[in-house]
Amino acid sequence: MKRQDEVKVQALYFVDDGSIPNNPQFPLLIYKNVMEAEDEAMQVLYQNNWSNAWRNGVFPYHHYHSNSHEVLVVDGGSALLQMGGENGEQLEVQQGDVLILPAGTGHKLLQKYPGFSVIGAYPNGQDYDICYGGKEECPEKLNNINEVLLPDNDPIYGRQGSLFSHWY
Repeated sequence: MKRQDEVKVQALYFVDDGSIPNNPQFPLLIYKNVMEAEDEAMQVLYQNNWSNAWRNGVFPYHHYHSNSHEVLVVDGGSALLQMGGENGEQLEVQQGDVLILPAGTGHKLLQKYPGFSVIGAYPNGQDYDICYGGKEECPEKLNNINEVLLPDNDPIYGRQGSLFSHWY
């Protein structure tokens, strides 16, 4: 795993697009090429109290979680993701990349390439909902998003992690 001072963090802010609310306070954080092939990503996440983890892909439709933040660690291959809803941004991700999604951030798989997989996890092992951006979801989901607390730890770098420079 790269040292934190070797990693440039990209922060992307998205606004409510009328379907996907995104997060009004916190940006999506991207740590490019942080994890090395030999790193035990699942173990790193658990050590930093991000659990309830799974290994799979990303759904091929816009969705978000209103009751929890989420980390996605690209565990293999590469893909093209749409972040922030229809009007958001397309991101190419590859093995070793880490995306930290604040509650409400829309995400969707556009294209996957051979071997693509991600590990997803949630602060304190929280449960998560899956929301699709329907009008019937508001205002309850917006309330949920606003009530999600800051995590205790950055999923990769713990209590002193870069997350806290961007989320406060």
